[in-house]
Amino acid sequence: MNGHKSAVLWFTGLSNSGKSTVAHALEKALFDIGCRTFVFDGDNVRHGLCSDLGFSMQDRKENIRRIGEMSKLFIENGNIAITAFISPFRSERERVRHLIGSDSFIEIYCKCPIEICEKRDVKGHYKRARMGDIKDFTGISSPYEEPLNPEVTLETDNKSVEAAVDGILNFLVARKIIKALETKARQACGNQAR
Repeated sequence: MNGHKSAVLWFTGLSNSGKSTVAHALEKALFDIGCRTFVFDGDNVRHGLCSDLGFSMQDRKENIRRIGEMSKLFIENGNIAITAFISPFRSERERVRHLIGSDSFIEIYCKCPIEICEKRDVKGHYKRARMGDIKDFTGISSPYEEPLNPEVTLETDNKSVEAAVDGILNFLVARKIIKALETKARQACGNQAR
C-alpha cells in the first residue's frame, strides 16, 4: 500500500559521528519520495519512552531493548523506522536484529575517528569525560564495539551528508525496499540532504 517495504535502518557509531544528521537527512529524502518514515533518536526517546533510564550498563541495554521493540511495531505498520543511537554493544544490536529479522534489519555504521568526533563536540561531553566528570562515556571510559559486518558503512569523516544519503538510497533500491529512483527524484533527495 505504501509503495515500499518496511525496514529498520539502525545507525550506530560514536557520539558526534554523524548518526542523527544523516538519519534525519535520509528521513527527509525518503519522505519526499512518498515513504512513511520515523526517526528514533536520543531527543525523542530519552525524554519520553526511556526517561526513567540512566546510563548504567543495565539501563543502556534496556534502552536499546525498548527501541528495538518500538521499531518492530513501526515496521509491522509498514514504516521505515530509522534509529540513531550509539548502541555500543554488538550483543545488543544482534539481539535487535534477531527480534526484527535479518531481512528487515539494516545496520548502518557511521565510522568516524574519535579525534574527529571530539572536534565536532560542541557540548563538551568528550572533554568532560576525559576529565572524569562523565562516567561510562562511550569511547573514553566505556567501550564501543564496532560492527563486524554492517550492511552499510559510512566513513563520515570524509563523506558529505548528501553522499551518505545517496549511498543508503542506492542500497535500499538494491535490497528492493524502495523502488528505483527517477533521476529528478534522486536529485531532489540530494538537494534536500544538503
